[in-house]
Amino acid sequence: MSELIPVNIVVADRTYRLKIEAEDEEMVRKTAQTINEKILEFRTNFAGKDMQDYLAMVLLWFTTEQKEHSQLALLADETAKQVKEMVQSIDNALKENG
Repeated sequence: MSELIPVNIVVADRTYRLKIEAEDEEMVRKTAQTINEKILEFRTNFAGKDMQDYLAMVLLWFTTEQKEHSQLALLADETAKQVKEMVQSIDNALKENG
């Protein structure tokens, strides 16, 4: 386990002091940037809401995005499994006829 470093991250106009692994810093900062960009997008498109509403919208958006990526990963795994089975069937057929 590497040493934790302190970082200040701003999300929804609030600063959070976190201790994270150094190799995770870029990912954490980019994630915070994405969250803030989405908040701004929702504030622009849905005026009159408070920050909690915007955070909830971003959370729903982010969760939906993650679900889509998970489904694609499952589909890729299933496809790889099917390809492996086909290759095995072809190998077996070649051995029987060879």
